[in-house]
Amino acid sequence: MSMTHYMQLLADNQPWNLLIFMAGPVILAETIAICELYLLYTRRLDGAVKALSRIAGIIAGLYFAGIFVYLTINAVIPLTVGGDWRGPADIIAVGSYLAGVVPLGGIALLDFGLLWSGRDPFARLGLHAMFVGIFLVVAHIAMIFGMLDPTLLQSSAGMDMSAPGMENMNH
Repeated sequence: MSMTHYMQLLADNQPWNLLIFMAGPVILAETIAICELYLLYTRRLDGAVKALSRIAGIIAGLYFAGIFVYLTINAVIPLTVGGDWRGPADIIAVGSYLAGVVPLGGIALLDFGLLWSGRDPFARLGLHAMFVGIFLVVAHIAMIFGMLDPTLLQSSAGMDMSAPGMENMNH
């Protein structure tokens, strides 16, 4: 069984790649998520928790934008040009991971006051929470597909029909 490029990235250069590409963004996103729950529950949009959420949001957006640019230049473009993707699961894992730039970028834009700046603070909080949710979804899709054998979703043309449960498919 081979590994997706997503998992290979996390496994290489231990522990640094895991910290840089997984732990950093996820810890920031989870910090924001916990702050969102507190802010949505208490409706207090001032104080230390709001400040922590804002700081984590700005750092997460800028940090992940850097990761996006780095991986696009150093992995996605070379893999695409060279035809070196390992299958659909590989593409889905990397693509989902990189899609995290959209919600984290949105959070940073909100926290910088560049997005929805004239809107009601609770409307902005709702959009902020939606971006957190979207990031968590795409990050989990990346993790799930990243753990698959990258060839698993390829065409069934080369499938071993003698595998358990496949015996009736020869008709």
